[in-house]
Amino acid sequence: MKRNLKKLTRTIATPMRMAVIVAATTLMISSCNQSSSSGGASGAALETERVFPVTVEAVGIQTIDRTIEYSADLKPFEEVHYAPAAPGRINKIYVEVGSKVSKGQKLAEMDQTQLVQARTQLANAKFNFSRIDTLYSLGSISEQQYEQAKTQFELATSNVEYLTQNTTLTSPINGIVTAKYYEDGELYSGAPNTPAGKAAIVSLMQINPLKAFVSVSQSYFPQIRADQQVDITTSIYPDKVFHGKVYRIHPTIDAATRTFQVEILVDNDAQILRPGMFANIDIKLQKVEALMIPAIAILKQGGTNNRYIFLADNGTARQVQVEIGTRIDDKIELRANGVQPGAQLIVQGQANLMNGSKIKVLN
Repeated sequence: MKRNLKKLTRTIATPMRMAVIVAATTLMISSCNQSSSSGGASGAALETERVFPVTVEAVGIQTIDRTIEYSADLKPFEEVHYAPAAPGRINKIYVEVGSKVSKGQKLAEMDQTQLVQARTQLANAKFNFSRIDTLYSLGSISEQQYEQAKTQFELATSNVEYLTQNTTLTSPINGIVTAKYYEDGELYSGAPNTPAGKAAIVSLMQINPLKAFVSVSQSYFPQIRADQQVDITTSIYPDKVFHGKVYRIHPTIDAATRTFQVEILVDNDAQILRPGMFANIDIKLQKVEALMIPAIAILKQGGTNNRYIFLADNGTARQVQVEIGTRIDDKIELRANGVQPGAQLIVQGQANLMNGSKIKVLN
C-alpha cells in the first residue's frame, strides 16, 4: 500500500514541475523581449538625434538678363532660284556650286540671237523717231505720226532692256551658289527643277546674315521688340556664342498654339554657320533683380521633376520646394515662396538631410 502511494505521488509531481519550468521560460522570454524593445527604442532615439555637419551660404540678389530660350533651324537671309524669263539655249555658266558671288556678278549667258535682232530694231526705231521729231518741230507732219514714231522707239528700247537682262544673268545678292542645274550648251526649258518647285539654272543663298524663326508664347508679346539682343549657340561650335537681334515681329497670334512668329537676324561674318544647322536661341528681354544660388545646392526628387533646397533654420534643416530659372555660369536663378535674401542656404552636406534633420553649421 505504501509503495503504491509513493508511485502516485511521483506521477503527480512530474507534471507540476513541468508547469513550473514552462512558466519560468515564458517569463524569461517576455523579459528579454521587453529588454530588446527598450534597446530598439533607445537606438531609434539615438538615430533621430544624429547631427549632420553642413556648410551654408547666404542667399543673394544679382542683376541678370531675363531671357527666354528656344530652338530653331538656321535659314538663309535670302534664297534665289535664278533663271531667265523665257526658255532658251545656255551659252555659258560662269559659276559652280560653292562659288561666292557678289551682287551684279555675271552668272550665266544665254543665246543672244533675239537680243541682236532687238538691237537692230532699236537702231531703226531711233533713227526714224529722230527724223520724225525734226519734221514735227518744223510742223511738216501731224502729231499722230509723231506719237506713233515715239511709241515704236520706246517699245524697241524696252525690248532691248528686257532681253539684255534675260540674256546676261547677274547675281541679285551677295551670297553663295548652292545648286547648279544645267551645263554649258544645254537648253533651259523653264520646267520646275528645284526642291522648292521652281525653275532655275542656279540657286543662290545669302548666308551673312542668317535668319531663324521662333514661335514665342503670347505672354511675351508686350516684351518683344525690334533690335532686341539675341545670343545663338550650336553644338557644332560649343565654345562660341554668336550674336544677333530681333529682326521682324509678326503681328498676329496663332489661335491654335497661342504663339506668334519672331524672325531673328544672326550675324555670320566669319561664315562658319550654315543654313540648316540647329541652334539654341536666347532672347534677352530685360534686366531684373533675381535670387541666385549655387547649382550644387539644388536637389532633384527621384522619379519626378521636382527640385528642392535645404535652409538652415535654428539648428535644423528645412526643405523648400523651388522652381529654377536662368542659369549663369555655376549659379541658377531661384524662384520659390518664402525664400528671402540673406536666408542660410545649405550648400554642402545636404545630400543626406531630411526635413527637420539636426544640423551643425561648420562655417
